Amino acid sequence: MATEQRQPITDRGRLIERQRELDALDAAFRELRGSADGAPRVRRRGMLALTGRAGLGKTALVTEARARAAASGLTVLSGRGGESEQGSAFRVVRQLMQPPLARMDEAQLHAFLGSWYDVVAAVLGLEARGAVPAPDPTGVREGLDWVMTRLTVQQAPVVLLLDDLHWADIESLTWLASFAARVEDLPLLIVVAYRPDELPPEAVGLRALLADHGERPHGLAPLTADGVAQIVRNEIGETAEDRFCKECWLATGGSPFEAVELAIGLAERNLGGTGEDLPTMRALAAAIKGPGLIARLERLGTATVRFAHTAAVLGSPFSPRLAAAIAVLGEQAATEAVRKLRAARILAEGHGPEGELEFVHPLIATTIYQSIGTDFRAGLHDAAAQAVLAAGYDAATAARHLLEVPCDGSTETVECLREAARAYLRAGATEAAGRLLARALQEPPRPRDRAAILHELACATFLVEPTATVRHLRQALAEPDVDPDLRASVVFRLTQALAHTDQMAEAERVATEEARQAPNPRVKLRMQADQFVWGMFRTDDRDSPARSRTLARLAGKLPGRRLEERYILGLRAWDAVMRGEPRRTALGYAERALRGGMSWTDENRGFEVPASVALVFMYGDRPRRAEELFGTGIAECAAKGWCGSHLALGHTLAGYIRYRRGCLAEAEDLELRGLRIADRVEGAVPAQWFAVGILIQTLLARGRVGDARALADRHHFGETAPNAVIYPDPRTVYAELLLAEGRHAEAAPLLSAVGEWLDGRAWRNPSWCPWRLRLASALAPAAPREAVEHAREAVRRAREFGAASTVGEALRTLAEVTGGPAAVDLYAEAVTHLEQSPAAYELARAQVGHGAALSRAGRVQEAADRLYEGLEGAVHCGAEALAAHARGELSAAGLRPLPLRYPQADTLTTQEYRTAELTVRGQPVAVVAKELHLTEQGVRQLLSRVYRKIGTDASGLAEFLDDRPHGMV
Repeated sequence: MATEQRQPITDRGRLIERQRELDALDAAFRELRGSADGAPRVRRRGMLALTGRAGLGKTALVTEARARAAASGLTVLSGRGGESEQGSAFRVVRQLMQPPLARMDEAQLHAFLGSWYDVVAAVLGLEARGAVPAPDPTGVREGLDWVMTRLTVQQAPVVLLLDDLHWADIESLTWLASFAARVEDLPLLIVVAYRPDELPPEAVGLRALLADHGERPHGLAPLTADGVAQIVRNEIGETAEDRFCKECWLATGGSPFEAVELAIGLAERNLGGTGEDLPTMRALAAAIKGPGLIARLERLGTATVRFAHTAAVLGSPFSPRLAAAIAVLGEQAATEAVRKLRAARILAEGHGPEGELEFVHPLIATTIYQSIGTDFRAGLHDAAAQAVLAAGYDAATAARHLLEVPCDGSTETVECLREAARAYLRAGATEAAGRLLARALQEPPRPRDRAAILHELACATFLVEPTATVRHLRQALAEPDVDPDLRASVVFRLTQALAHTDQMAEAERVATEEARQAPNPRVKLRMQADQFVWGMFRTDDRDSPARSRTLARLAGKLPGRRLEERYILGLRAWDAVMRGEPRRTALGYAERALRGGMSWTDENRGFEVPASVALVFMYGDRPRRAEELFGTGIAECAAKGWCGSHLALGHTLAGYIRYRRGCLAEAEDLELRGLRIADRVEGAVPAQWFAVGILIQTLLARGRVGDARALADRHHFGETAPNAVIYPDPRTVYAELLLAEGRHAEAAPLLSAVGEWLDGRAWRNPSWCPWRLRLASALAPAAPREAVEHAREAVRRAREFGAASTVGEALRTLAEVTGGPAAVDLYAEAVTHLEQSPAAYELARAQVGHGAALSRAGRVQEAADRLYEGLEGAVHCGAEALAAHARGELSAAGLRPLPLRYPQADTLTTQEYRTAELTVRGQPVAVVAKELHLTEQGVRQLLSRVYRKIGTDASGLAEFLDDRPHGMV
């Protein structure tokens, strides 16, 4: 549990020459109370920093801040860094959060933390519920944000006091820097104290935030001669001579710590402060720190020195019982040592359940620690590691000491470091885990354990240093007699790291080589799946057709009983979509791949295949099924604290599905969420490409061309092409932006290059990449015949795939580039196909285009009906520009827009549900129309609304009704 702040050494009287800082604290507390009383107001202060070199009284100010905050009715949560504890991940976070959580019983804790319990349990020292996979650092930080926000709201207003921030652990600093940005939105004030010259790079974000808040750090100045004189006279009396007091100021350099210690020493010796006392004063001043302090300590006796050395190794605060055991002192000797050290103002009483002690000031602890001989200090650390384990402390506590012990091939040391590293990984502290595992390799471990430790180290460095991950994994593969399952995990992690460092070809080569030499059929199949994954995602792959044939032959032989087989089936489904094979073929393989389940968070397999399988349903006009699968995957990632690139891609692609359905506002929200996550996660470049491209398409559909251009420019989209396959294809998306800007001549060559690339891979599905349709639009103004040829070829390929939405979109484009009377029938056919699909936006586009063509042909009444339908669809989709175009066409035809006839709703009406039931039973349209007393066209319109509302075409109706036997009315 956390301990209280150390008591100030200046508590014998008020703080001297610190009124400016105290006034700033009081003002910040008043403002905080005001922000929590319900009255709306703008806060000027969310953070306040106290800075200065060692000994200038930062801790005294922090302690005074605690007292004043508590007296003002504010809740105070506090923590402090420790010089010897900087390697203990999340130590300061635990100090802040554990005390209020400790007052809750187990049931209250689970209720308070909710779904974040397992994500933050390891960080906060709570017992996890069963085996929990390691969360990513982003997920841990978000979980801690949630916990601190909840604590703040529950106990508002709250003050966070953080002393010795320069010694805080990296993980706590990283979290604090990200959380502090939200402080203005909460009834919370953060007060930090640190030595500016010793602040680590991880705290740079805090300095920037202070500047953003308009608050410069309050730098503490040394005391003036008058200030030191006041401290001295408070202790020894007003008769102290001016000359004597000035000499005290010179001897202490104006340090409040040294001035107070000196004054107390003078009082203990009953000195009066005259010229005759100057030699004694100077001796006392020299003994406060440095060699003088060590000489003073040595005069206290050997046992006392040994106890002080052990205390310095343990770090403040420490258990006197544990220190006595390490120093090999009996109870009486330890008690006497403590008495002497407290009398000498070296140690002071701490606050904790075991009567912990702490050094009076960090300067004292540092001086004593540095005075210990190197070999003896290492021996003390070794003894401390054994003692803390024997006392029941965790491996991480022991590991801190083992890092200071020379390597000697100890198996016990290796296992302790590995256990501590696993605990850190469970807490998302990957850098801390990496330090411990790197040290374990130096020990060194037994030869048979080396590959496993290298693999563990690679897992720890994967998110922060992928190039080092590659190096560690290659070393692991070079070890002799690696366990086959471990080797498969090493290879998968290596291919992932290579892909993340833009080495897709090498990733595929490694997987291919491992598949070739794997002796175990199951492992071989898994390696083949990895080989196919990285091959498919390479933009420069020249063996795509041959690989597709190999994949088809392999998938045709597999029953799909084992997970390795289902991954192959899933890849076959994805490949079928890319190649434009009949959608029934692709959907059939996708269904087989899902039998038995696929995890999105399997650390040794990745989420590429489960996500691809889900998208097969989207391209195949079954977006509802795709959304269900993505919903499950996103929930799985969130539950395990995977809030980085996995979650970014999950939200982005879920938004893509909504875009394809025509739910543009919802799509934009999801894509923005995905992009925000991707932007803040280090190394999430592929996730950014996905998010930016999909969001640009959505903005264009909504008619916000300027916003789309700004987004593209902000992310340099279109300037470079990634080496990994991204969908929708970035160059095609950029060409769509150019077309929306009227830059047809620039779009055409870009699209031609995309077509050449895709045709070379035999990826011909216009549902996956409609480059040919966009090229037809680009060529239409200058080369109409060529445009028509491209559009016709796209229609042919769309019919081969067989998704109604794809056929309808291709026919609409063909109608646009054909123009004239012939366009009317093409538009009509496009509408017919799109009415049988869940693609609401594409249907509205076709309806508006058909209406405009009918109007130009003089068929005004028919045009009015189509334009009203298209306008209604555009409004429901959130396609503002399309709606404006429909209104313009109505106005040009001399018609006025009517009120919307159908309210926007996701649930089926009774009549719609009954129509779906009868259709699933195989009843012809004529029979359904007769039973429901409708026209056949009325039935078709009802079914069209059903498809759009539930997100499927006719092939998914039966599954929908099976899931909802009582209807969705």
